[in-house]
Amino acid sequence: METRSSTRRQATRTKLYEAAVTLIAEQGFSATTVDEIAERAGVAKGTVYYNFKSKSELFEELLRHGVGLLTASLRQAADDTVAGGGTRVEALDAMIRAGLLFIHRYPAFTQLYVAELWRTNRAWQSTLLVVRQEAVAVVETVLRDGVAAGELSEEIDIPLTAAALVGMVLVAALDWQAFQPQRSLDDVHGALSLLLHGRVSGH
Repeated sequence: METRSSTRRQATRTKLYEAAVTLIAEQGFSATTVDEIAERAGVAKGTVYYNFKSKSELFEELLRHGVGLLTASLRQAADDTVAGGGTRVEALDAMIRAGLLFIHRYPAFTQLYVAELWRTNRAWQSTLLVVRQEAVAVVETVLRDGVAAGELSEEIDIPLTAAALVGMVLVAALDWQAFQPQRSLDDVHGALSLLLHGRVSGH
């Protein structure tokens, strides 16, 4: 069972993650200082170093924490759909919606995550690849189950299709947030749902 001090520590870490992610999204990793993170989180500078050895470690843990939340929400959406008697395609559709909801809730984190995926000189690159693979693996499992159940074609390339679905949701959601914020979540989900069901060609 969690002790009160560990619960409090987790709450402090969450506050630091939220402060760091907004600051880094606003001004970049290099320009963001530990002092600013502490100030934005409303804690003493020493509190940052009590929880994390360095700004880099804070950022690495932030990426792990954020992608962990995304992975959990994708898995929950798929499990709930299947438990309710839904098909694997419906599970994928529910995962698209869960991904959009996550990005709607954490837009600064998502911007940061997508930007960092394409950098190669960062200390946390290996951590980022591991957590990315965890998120993609959830989608791969549903695709594999769909093929086994005869709902999806055996010809699909499961790793590439899973990565493409995750990428589609990330990029479409960022485009929605940045350039089409007037659109509703239902609207964006509906457009991606058509893509998933292969109905863009009109057949």
